[in-house]
Amino acid sequence: MSEMKTQSSRDLAEKAIGKAAALGPDIDLSKYTGKSDEHDYHKDPSQMTPEEKAIMMKVGVVLDDLSQRTGTFIQQDQKPVHFSTVQEGVEVMSISEAFKKHAWLGDYWWKAVKVDADKYTAHVELNETDGYFIRTLPGVKTSFPVQACLYLGHKQLAQRVHNVVIAEEGSELHIITGCTTHPMSAGLHLGVSEFYIKKGAKITFTMIHNWAPEVEVRPRSVAIIEDDGIFLNNYVSMKPVHSMQMYPTAHCVGQNSIVRFNSVLVAPEGSHIDVGSRAILDGKGARAEIVSRTITTGGTIIARGDIQANVPDVKGHLECRGLILGEKGVIHAIPELIGRVAGVDLSHEAAVGKIAEEEVEYLMARGLTRDKATAMIVRGFLKVDIEGLPPELEAELKRAIEESEEELF
Repeated sequence: MSEMKTQSSRDLAEKAIGKAAALGPDIDLSKYTGKSDEHDYHKDPSQMTPEEKAIMMKVGVVLDDLSQRTGTFIQQDQKPVHFSTVQEGVEVMSISEAFKKHAWLGDYWWKAVKVDADKYTAHVELNETDGYFIRTLPGVKTSFPVQACLYLGHKQLAQRVHNVVIAEEGSELHIITGCTTHPMSAGLHLGVSEFYIKKGAKITFTMIHNWAPEVEVRPRSVAIIEDDGIFLNNYVSMKPVHSMQMYPTAHCVGQNSIVRFNSVLVAPEGSHIDVGSRAILDGKGARAEIVSRTITTGGTIIARGDIQANVPDVKGHLECRGLILGEKGVIHAIPELIGRVAGVDLSHEAAVGKIAEEEVEYLMARGLTRDKATAMIVRGFLKVDIEGLPPELEAELKRAIEESEEELF
């Protein structure tokens, strides 16, 4: 897909290929291969293997019955193996196909995410890369969620993905995306996602990760929100992963633009998770909310939050709560608020601790075992109120959390 790359972006990537990320453990890219087995395109995704479908089901991707989905995209390793849509005014296809159809797509390519952000973005640019293109036309609202799955199946592969999502003026787009892997010894996921929310548009993006204990994950994503636009970003990761580092950013450039980040994170022993959310408020009347719930059962979680107010009459709130289960594990909460002008309203609250023994004893006195009492307290802790989430996505999110809870206890 060399035709999609401009000389300027290649030049920037060449200069950044050795630039380590500012955050998270550095990764030696030479340890991973860029080539994988060829995969056939599936006109009917239900024809994929039962094992593959079962793995994808755990991250909310349904392949046997698409009646409750507006569109579907599946990529295995480096190759898209299915994409389709059933609603007029909604486009779901591979990036390579989108470049053939839309000559203007280059205007969005690397405009939100910087190609020279670090060596991971540079690696995605300098090597053959595909991904998904999802777009709603002006005024169109998705009747059901669009689903996307990025599946890493080849051992020791560096999977490269570059996604572009556009909600045109006055449209509404709901997406559930599942990132998962076949059980393996090691692998690397590099994912670049660029979101464009036009005037009066809304995107609800719910991402569920289900990796493996030796997988490294480095997503890079940025959203640009115009006047009266809304971006709701929900993220769940409750399974083992060797290391994960990401810091999704939303630029509220339009007046009265809104962003909400909601994260639910669990770090088992051996997992190192460095996840943050950043909102930059540049439009008058912009609003931001960042909420995270984190649990360690032996791993390390660095929970970051950053709200920057650059114009008057903007509001932002950051909330980070962490729970340590057992004797091991680390939670490091890092909330940051930056106000650069008068007339801004920013606040935060952060708390890290363990389950109060009196709460456990209270429930045990009412007939619950210690394990069931602990599970009930944790379930309530993980419950995050997500305003504006469609019932279908709310059910998917609840199911994903409940499934992970069963393994947790």
